Amino acid sequence: MTKVAILGMGTVGEGVYTAIKRSAARGSDLELKYALDVRDFPGAEFEKLVVHDFSIIEQDDEVRIVAETIGGVRAAYEFTRRALAAGKSVVTSNKELVATHGAELLRLAGENGVNYMFEAAVGGGIPLIRPICQCLHANVISEICGILNGTTNFILDRMISGGVPFDRALAEAQALGYAELDPTDDIEGKDALRKICILASIAFGRHIYPEFAQAEGISGITSEDVAAAASCGYAIKLLGRYVLTDDRHCCVYVAPHLVGSGDIVAHTNGVFNCVRVRGDIAGDVAFYGRGAGGLATASAVVADLEDCVRFGGKTKHPSLWEDGDADCLSSTDRLVTRWFVRADRLPDTTSNGETVFGDIQKIGDGVFITKPMRSDAFKSALGVFSGEAQVFSAIRILPE
Repeated sequence: MTKVAILGMGTVGEGVYTAIKRSAARGSDLELKYALDVRDFPGAEFEKLVVHDFSIIEQDDEVRIVAETIGGVRAAYEFTRRALAAGKSVVTSNKELVATHGAELLRLAGENGVNYMFEAAVGGGIPLIRPICQCLHANVISEICGILNGTTNFILDRMISGGVPFDRALAEAQALGYAELDPTDDIEGKDALRKICILASIAFGRHIYPEFAQAEGISGITSEDVAAAASCGYAIKLLGRYVLTDDRHCCVYVAPHLVGSGDIVAHTNGVFNCVRVRGDIAGDVAFYGRGAGGLATASAVVADLEDCVRFGGKTKHPSLWEDGDADCLSSTDRLVTRWFVRADRLPDTTSNGETVFGDIQKIGDGVFITKPMRSDAFKSALGVFSGEAQVFSAIRILPE
């Protein structure tokens, strides 16, 4: 049997414990030896496995794999480094740690002949990282785009289908356990940004740090925006996007987008995620499913644990990506897209029939869509228009 330790017995950690038991009943080689947490769990099935000192796990040569489900970057980073240095593979669901220190931890794993794996860090139970690394390995990935945060998708879905204002939709998400008491990371796009940075790092081959990328959340989206978008056949979704540029840099960001009704992303509702990957050979491939939850995430963690057993002492991904810096990234100002604008009036037309935005598509009173234009040119025109009118919102339209 392969001895495993779980770090952190929260929702995901307990889910991993349950999933290991289920897989063992089907003949899996995994056996839990330790469950690390600062708390005791009197009466729990795993009560006798609980330890509070990581060095017990670190110094036990029987433990070959560690499942890190603590979250955050403080204790999780220290324990992961120590486990890898001790010759133990580490599997994690911790997107913040991977997005912040992934290049370093992958390198450390390679140096010690073990694995650092993180399928569960993006998309919960949706198989996503493994297919990109393996099934799409022959492709140059030119774009990754999709819904990467179930909390914000639930909120926007309630605003779209239920006519619920943002504040009430957020309160519902918190009451149902989809949103934290402090929902900042979700609603301001930080959680989705970490995830798209991990996917971008895989596709680009260099570490894309969240601190160098841009995130815009949904706290400014109103019921009026949702209704106006719906009137012209669009749904508003918070999307993470990676785009490979012509000069071999990449653009990575998170922002609300209007998505056309013909796109599968527009019909991804509730807490579900949907990610579309575009390869030069395979074309568009979409991944859809429940992006969070204890058992859904645990499914991906245990799949990685079993992969570690299968590969034994061999390193499955010796180097998914190299280290990177801000020079990897291209500004979103260079992206060309149409924009949806809602203001208190339409822009004035000049003698040649155009506006400061050029030709526009008029949707309603003060609502219009621009022609495709570079983001920097749009922002310049918007600055001029804002001096003449009250602008309520300006939202990108996802290219079809």
